[in-house]
Amino acid sequence: MTATAQRLARAYLLRVAEPPAPAVSRLVDELGPVEAAARVRRGAVPDAVATETAARREVDRARRDLDDAAEQGARLLTPEDDEWPAWPLLSLEVAAGRGIPGMAPPIALWVRGPAPLDDALTSAAAIVGARAATDYGETTAAEFAYELAEAGTTVVSGAAYGIDGAGHRGALAASGTTVAVLGCGLDAGYPAGHVGLLNRVATRGAVVSEYPPGTQPARHRFLVRNRLIAALTAGTVVVEAGRRSGARNTATTAGLLGKVVMAVPGPVGSALSVGCHHLVRESQATLVTSAADVLETVGRVGTGLTRKREEPRRQTDGLDAESLRVFEALPTRGGRSADEVATNSGIALTRVRGLLPVLELDGLARRGEAGWRRAGNDGAGRAR
Repeated sequence: MTATAQRLARAYLLRVAEPPAPAVSRLVDELGPVEAAARVRRGAVPDAVATETAARREVDRARRDLDDAAEQGARLLTPEDDEWPAWPLLSLEVAAGRGIPGMAPPIALWVRGPAPLDDALTSAAAIVGARAATDYGETTAAEFAYELAEAGTTVVSGAAYGIDGAGHRGALAASGTTVAVLGCGLDAGYPAGHVGLLNRVATRGAVVSEYPPGTQPARHRFLVRNRLIAALTAGTVVVEAGRRSGARNTATTAGLLGKVVMAVPGPVGSALSVGCHHLVRESQATLVTSAADVLETVGRVGTGLTRKREEPRRQTDGLDAESLRVFEALPTRGGRSADEVATNSGIALTRVRGLLPVLELDGLARRGEAGWRRAGNDGAGRAR
């Protein structure tokens, strides 16, 4: 049995069985792709497989599909290949084994772009959301994607208008890796306004689809595609989503697969943030407000990005409760005696006399002719 025979068999099965095709996927696992394809051609298959393949089993365009893909600069990636993303896709196998509908792993994937898919998805997050996004949503998605890409995380999305496109553009602006997962053939030119964007994605990352060349977009295919976006990443970030949206479908699927789901809050009156708010309110998603939050949520704590985004410390952050009360009793100008500080702070005089020198050593207090005061206007301003 040659690698070519396996590739031809999987290309045939991708065309005759509309994804996710769980029965065909199980048959391939049991018999291998070559024998499974041979039985499908003969119609010598269990009823469930026959149901998934009856309409197209006589359509054998495998070799032509491989040739067409090669002309477009694409390749068929199979589980037999070294760059197959086996680890992230294991979540689909587990979900299918638990009987969750529609969660079968892909039989193979059509890929255009130089990025080895297994390497690109070692650290990956999905950014999804509304097509009719607001400026707030698109800006937020692009900023998240830019910073994630800078931190070495691959940004995965569906190349749709709105949030998806903003996510891809943000990652490209950071010279990072991004992967677009389509609900149609790689050559379908959809969406038409993003053909140039998809070409840019294919120069730095990868454009991926289960659907063979020539397959046109359809609503059910985008919903099926969403399971791949969820499966191929460590977590999914929903930036904007209405009450019913494809982005919420992706988030729900990610939850079913045991992946992290995150949602970005929006204005309380925005119809495009209703879905995000609902996910958080129902404890189906973690609220995130920065790319650093995303990295921390999916388990990459302590990166340079996290340090860059954390809130600046105040001089008084390390003080215990008594020391803070003594500090706040100090004037910014002039001075107070220890007795006056004790009265203003409510701390015993003996304790105040012990704390004031410590505050002085910490650069927070200064003793002058008029008594004790705060050391410097900067410290005083931050404490207020």
